[in-house]
Amino acid sequence: MIELVDVALLLLLGVAALTIVRERNLFAAVMLAGIYSLLSAGLFVVMDAVDVAFTEAAVGAGISTVLMLGTLALVGHEERKPKRRSIVPLFVVVVTGGVLVYGTLDMPAFGDPANPIHHHVAPHYLEESQHEIGIPNVVTSVLASYRGY
Repeated sequence: MIELVDVALLLLLGVAALTIVRERNLFAAVMLAGIYSLLSAGLFVVMDAVDVAFTEAAVGAGISTVLMLGTLALVGHEERKPKRRSIVPLFVVVVTGGVLVYGTLDMPAFGDPANPIHHHVAPHYLEESQHEIGIPNVVTSVLASYRGY
């Protein structure tokens, strides 16, 4: 049953994303972006990442949507067609994407136990958070106490 919910949410996310890209009415695109954020929050809940889901719902669907609607009140609701096509935006996107991919080439392999992240603070959190914070869940202690500090 959970797999069916996962697939349904992913399909709805895909449909929402494609609709946003094709939409010319900016108000509808902003509303669809808010729906996309809510669907993402639902997917995070299904994956047991409730803290991430709460943040996505509050920031993605809440604050961002309100700010974009405020912007639309200033600039209008319809996308204007460009007078001429320019290759500069495509060039900027390709160069930025290339730089980002280049920046990831020297990253360690995902899940490798020899990664530096596994030898810094993670062992301390796993061993000492119960004694230092008093919260049995390590993720909650990191989010609520260590990061809050």
